[in-house]
Order: sequence, then structure tokens, then C-alpha cells
Amino acid sequence: MTDETSFNLAGKSEAGQDMPFKVARIYMRVSTDAQDLARQEAIVSTARRAGFYVAGIYREKASGARPDRVELLRMISDLQPGEAVVAEKIDRISRLPLEDAEKLVASIRAKGARLAVPGVVDLAELAAGTQGVSRIVLESVQEMLLKLALQMARDDYEDRRERQQQGIALAKAAGRYAGRRPDLAMHNRIVALRGGGNSIAKTAKLAGCSVSQVKRVSALYKASERDTP
Repeated sequence: MTDETSFNLAGKSEAGQDMPFKVARIYMRVSTDAQDLARQEAIVSTARRAGFYVAGIYREKASGARPDRVELLRMISDLQPGEAVVAEKIDRISRLPLEDAEKLVASIRAKGARLAVPGVVDLAELAAGTQGVSRIVLESVQEMLLKLALQMARDDYEDRRERQQQGIALAKAAGRYAGRRPDLAMHNRIVALRGGGNSIAKTAKLAGCSVSQVKRVSALYKASERDTP
């Protein structure tokens, strides 16, 4: 886990002046139900030690390659001007194709907020104190570094998928591939929540899974009901 200085959240500039962003909303994400969000919880205390008031914590289990993540969209909706979006790494925010990733970042900025993520250099404070060509250069460097980080997150996602597909192909060729085992406990929880009248989005939140999984399990359950004599 990176230390608090890596987040660019120290609350003061290099000149020792107070920074204007003192409110944070924290976003945590893992891709699958089998993964654990516990490792990312440390960023909450990191942000608080850095002098931030944590206005909201948003946790979800969904692919970073999906733009329709429920908690991500809720966080963006909740954002207020001057707030910082804090995440463990940029790939927690996005593994989308670059064009879509830039749209996502633009939607955060449109709320008057900024990213405070390790690996993403924030030159906004420095650029705000300059004018003319110097400011243009700093803002251009900022955009270039952000674009590079977003593209690297996407490249890593595609590399992982390619290796996974290669592994599956090898396992199939060797007769060892049996597919992913269903999480029956999760399936039962989803069915129970949906049966209790909860919406798909609320079921995903309560069950701790993705919206797509709720839809998939619900469809399988309905199909099994139709097939039952």
C-alpha cells in the first residue's frame, strides 16, 4: 500500500500553502465477487491523515471496463465543486478504452472535482499560479500524463484478458477446463433479494455484486422456473 504522500493529498503545496481541496469521496472497486476490498480500505485513513473530510465511501464489485457501474455513477452524482475523488490506483476508476475513460474523467471534472490517485500527477495547483504559455504547458503536461495513465490501465486489462483466454484455450486442449463454478450462495442471495421486491441496482448493492451478475442470475432463475413442470 502506498503511503499518504503518494496520493498528492498532503493538504499543503510544496510552498507550504493550504490546498483548497479538503473534501474527499473515496471509490473502491474489485472486478469479481471472489476478490476482497479490504486491502483498499487503508486509503480511508490515509485521506483522513492528510487532512481530508471523507464525505462518502463507495464500494463495488464490477469490472473497470464497464461505464455503468452503480456506485461509480452514484459517486459522480454526489460530487460537489472542490472535492477530490480518491482511489487506490487509476485502474480502480477506469479500465475503459481511452476515449470512454476520458469521458468519465470529464464527467468528474464537470462537477468541479478532481482526481487524487497515485500515479496521476496533479499540476492543477501549480498551473493555477501561472499565466500565458507556462500555464498552457503545465495543463498540457497534466493531460498527457493522465491520458498515459488511463491508456496503461486499459492496456493492462487487455493483456490480462488475452492471457486468460490463452490459459483457457490451453486447459481446453488438455481436457482440464471445467468453466467457472457458480457461487450458489450468491445466487440464492440475489434471488431472495429480487423476490423481496428490490430493484436490480439495490440488489447488486445489498448482495455486494455487479448489476450484470444480478441480471444474469435473475434470467437464469426465470428460465429454470419456466422449465420446471
